[in-house]
Amino acid sequence: MTRLLAKTAVIALGLAASAAQAQDFDLDKLIEAARAEPPITVYAVTGKIVGTAEDFTALYGVQASGKKVNEADQVDLMIREFQAGNIQGDLSVAADVASIMAQLLPEGIAASWVPPDVAGSIAAGQQDPLVVASDPHVWAYSTEAFETCPVSNVWQLTEPEWKGRLAMLDPLVKPNYADWFNQLETHHDDAMAAAYEAHFGKPIDRSAESATRQWVRLYAANGPLLGDSTAVAEAVGAVGQKDPFFGIMSTAKFRSNLDGETALGICGGLAPFTGWLYPGLAVMAAGTDSPNAAKLFVRYLLTEEGIAPMSVDGKVSSNTALPANPEEVSGVADFMDQLMVYDTATAAEDFDKRQDWQDFWRIHYRR
Repeated sequence: MTRLLAKTAVIALGLAASAAQAQDFDLDKLIEAARAEPPITVYAVTGKIVGTAEDFTALYGVQASGKKVNEADQVDLMIREFQAGNIQGDLSVAADVASIMAQLLPEGIAASWVPPDVAGSIAAGQQDPLVVASDPHVWAYSTEAFETCPVSNVWQLTEPEWKGRLAMLDPLVKPNYADWFNQLETHHDDAMAAAYEAHFGKPIDRSAESATRQWVRLYAANGPLLGDSTAVAEAVGAVGQKDPFFGIMSTAKFRSNLDGETALGICGGLAPFTGWLYPGLAVMAAGTDSPNAAKLFVRYLLTEEGIAPMSVDGKVSSNTALPANPEEVSGVADFMDQLMVYDTATAAEDFDKRQDWQDFWRIHYRR
């Protein structure tokens, strides 16, 4: 383990030095160094990582393979591989943000690297650790059943009209939704309070409980339908429904609009937010034998070609120099200024409070 920890320290120092010497960055040298290293494996939440890795290999002559692994399992694998000194996953893409911030980075299990030649196009708040792309989760409605979005304020979703007509991913299964609650309370409780006053015509009493916590309690009591992403998308947007649900989901599910299975639309103008952006971090295993290949793959994901398989589903690159994918179905690019931005600076706090929010949800959820 001592040798592995020493290796971790060397890699961490190398990453810091690279970031500090942006003017000396040489892509050709990085490619040359990557070609001399063993093949890499990239963990990601999307199965499209398989094709992305194949395209990367064809472009650079650096062998890479992609493996679909869900958020929590990525973190678990990286911890176990680090402890065993047997790294299988060299790079993790879009794992559990709160767990990465609370466990992987502080313990030196993983490290973040920002390509110096791209850094100028990435917001400072998305560089430490590096966000390669964010997944928009948006409030959505059936454009077949409604001419316009039937909801203008999230507090409407706490009223009897919407009881049993809401849909979302289960916060007990998808903890990033519990993290979303904590982000709202930590950074946007004033906005939640303002939305309450705009809807009910009076200020909300926050002396005993935050506005966010009151909203979550009432929203949970209205019994949202809980399911996987496909079930949520179908409940909201499946064609032919007389009384469709209203819900929140990833824009990736809007692709079913193309074959006529769904008629999903983004609920623009919803107070206080039309949705939220969940950051997809890219972190390399500290014990990898192929740090240059891992870095090169990170940089590839920040190019138009590298991110295309994800951006077509609405994922938003942190590289602001890249245009929106013209084949993206939801049109989320027009709503970016209406989405809550996840603040990774407090992600470790989200991790610490995750169980509390899940317990709170469990107590107040009614079906």
